[in-house]
Amino acid sequence: MRSPSDRLAKTLISEEKLQERVAELADQINSDFKNSNLIVVGLLTGTIIFLADLVRKIDLPLRLDFIGVSSYRNNTESSKLVFTKELNIDVKDQDVLIVDDILDTGKTLKSVIDKINTMHPRKISTCVLLSKKARREYITPADYVGFEIPNEFAVGYGLDYAEHFRNLPFIGALNN
Repeated sequence: MRSPSDRLAKTLISEEKLQERVAELADQINSDFKNSNLIVVGLLTGTIIFLADLVRKIDLPLRLDFIGVSSYRNNTESSKLVFTKELNIDVKDQDVLIVDDILDTGKTLKSVIDKINTMHPRKISTCVLLSKKARREYITPADYVGFEIPNEFAVGYGLDYAEHFRNLPFIGALNN
């Protein structure tokens, strides 16, 4: 049986490029929301490392909450979407920034936007670390995008394969 590290094919985005781009995204968010009390909603679990780096660079009053959504099991194919955690913060009449690790088919982000819209926020914006347009099935907006990536299964910097690779400080691609 192969070890998880044998599955890693290559580096897609280096640790240095990740940190540079996270700082740029935070600068954009700081500028766009400078007169706002922002509610940042992170999608569990893959976004945790990106989110931690991002919110430390956002120089605005903000509140942080999480919504749990899962669409992958122990493989690389998406399965049924399940909400595993609900928001605790009231977002009514508030500016909400949804932060996700990857915009792939668009199904997850669309479902989260639809769910939060029922809570009547003033505005919803989205920030994704990675965008994979080749697999897009739903037209889903991403106001802030870290990187466009090819149609490869990305791991690292919070993204996983069967709960492996989350702790890599870079984004890698798996072997087929």
